[in-house]
Amino acid sequence: MAERPQNNIRIKNIYYMLSYAYQTLRENGVNSVSVEEFDHVHDLLAAILVQTVGAQVKRGLHRDYIERNDTLAGVRGQIKIGETVKQLAHVQGKLVCAFDDFSVDSPHNQALKSVMLLLLRHFDVVATNKDALRKLLLYFGEVTEVAPGAIRWDALKYHRNNASYVMLIGICRLVVDGLLLATERGTHKLSAWLQDEVMNRLFEKFVLAYYKRHHPTLAPRASQIDWDVPEGEDLSYLPKMRTDITLRYGDRTLIIDTKYYSKMMQTHFGREKYKNQNLYQIFTYVKNCDRGNTGNVAGVLLYAKTDEDVTPNTANTFGGSKISIKTLDLNQNWQNIKEQLDTLCDWLRPNALSGDAVASGQNVRQW
Repeated sequence: MAERPQNNIRIKNIYYMLSYAYQTLRENGVNSVSVEEFDHVHDLLAAILVQTVGAQVKRGLHRDYIERNDTLAGVRGQIKIGETVKQLAHVQGKLVCAFDDFSVDSPHNQALKSVMLLLLRHFDVVATNKDALRKLLLYFGEVTEVAPGAIRWDALKYHRNNASYVMLIGICRLVVDGLLLATERGTHKLSAWLQDEVMNRLFEKFVLAYYKRHHPTLAPRASQIDWDVPEGEDLSYLPKMRTDITLRYGDRTLIIDTKYYSKMMQTHFGREKYKNQNLYQIFTYVKNCDRGNTGNVAGVLLYAKTDEDVTPNTANTFGGSKISIKTLDLNQNWQNIKEQLDTLCDWLRPNALSGDAVASGQNVRQW
């Protein structure tokens, strides 16, 4: 089977990241999307929304109680006396009432409709996906269209009845926050894939979800680390330490701190340096977690590769603790990405790995 063009690899891997970060993609059977060719990120997201929103429509759009104010001939809900007098509605024998309407015109559906319309107008979305979006929009006739920039993402609440919207809204937010595709020397590449803060959250969710799926025996989770201070001391002004990913095996612990920046390095007196705060952060996590200074706690700063010439790939021992700085290149074959992520676990299980490697006559993997 011929290898797919290089210009599609990163876009396809974005789908994989979304699949892991938003597990609902797999649960809704969206795996078929990954085998298609996508030259544009917006087209990929449109295809994902076509399937996932279509599945939601079959289940039924979520309805919620929406507060309404309307001028009515009768009484419904609460009478707004001030508004009635102000609008002279009583002269016409009507009243201004405030009432709750059980409707599909919820903020969640408004966000879905606005983003589908946004993709419908985007020139990178192919005609077949646009046709599918138009058909889905027929089910949103009662939903108000709002400006994408006016959507208050953090104000959207979720509960048992609308839990299926978590992934849908997550995809919509990715679209609105600005996926930009550029062409350089005839090759498609992502020059700015979302704002750093948004991309960093997706990268973190992806790496954690990957380990949960493929390495459950390492108990992957985001955990809180307590400060290693004598009992009874005041900790009220100290910041919370919460890891992105913590892996454990036996008496060993590996703390992974994911970072996605459009620029990984900082310049100091003309020389490229690692970002100070990132190194200080992972060092603080490791030393406070390893209270007995056993050396059984290690840390990894995992950067997503950018277009910078410098690609961090080092390991140092600070005060008896191993701290590594690694770079994950998302613009490569998916199997290579998996191997790189798997290799990070080698330190946790050195005896089992080296024994298997020696028995099979293979070299221990290096990254």
